[in-house]
Amino acid sequence: MGNTLQTLHQNPPILPQQQQQQRRQEQDELQQEQQQRDELQQEQQQQQQSAEEENQEFTCEICIEPTLISDKKFRNTNKCSHPFCTDCMIKYIRVKLDDENVGSIKCPAYNCDHTLDPHACSSLIGPALFVRWCDVLCEEAIVGFDRCYCPYRNCNALIVNECGGNVKRSNCPNCRRLLCFECKTVWHAGFGCEESGQFRDRNDVALGRLVEQKKWKRCPRCRHFVELTEGCWIVKCR
Repeated sequence: MGNTLQTLHQNPPILPQQQQQQRRQEQDELQQEQQQRDELQQEQQQQQQSAEEENQEFTCEICIEPTLISDKKFRNTNKCSHPFCTDCMIKYIRVKLDDENVGSIKCPAYNCDHTLDPHACSSLIGPALFVRWCDVLCEEAIVGFDRCYCPYRNCNALIVNECGGNVKRSNCPNCRRLLCFECKTVWHAGFGCEESGQFRDRNDVALGRLVEQKKWKRCPRCRHFVELTEGCWIVKCR
């Protein structure tokens, strides 16, 4: 009896719940091993395919020149795989952006409706042309909105009136400086849009800011600024 108790203590029986957990763990390990084998096989197939393509040539349909696939074949992600060399595609994209101002650039192959992927082309065209491409795409997306560019020379950010209606005083979302959305110029405090082009002196700009701060009003006849101390807001010369 004593020996039996000692044996049970050293090797306790496995409960059904523990058996199920052990089986699940074994199944998970088998699935992981099979997945690793499949991934390794797929990687080997891709390497073999790439090695076979290294010594192949293709003829670019734009420049009609034979080129090595491993050297300069353009790849439009997984959308289409028409034979174009990267040099011709860079020129094609540049013409579409600079000359035609088109953001949704289609594959130049005949009867191909696939568009080029900007992110897939970013490493080929360089950062400057990629940013230009993104800007054109943004402009196409907001074509139905009233928009302008920040009038400050060191900013020039695109500003969109997404709320609709007449907007005048506005802040540039990029540089946070004030501008007039109606006449597309720097903010002309105290002056109307028709008068904003008539003053360029710094003193006039400072005066306009002071007028706005003090809430002065302008006589519609003599155009002088006056400060209301009492009475109604109707201001005019006698």
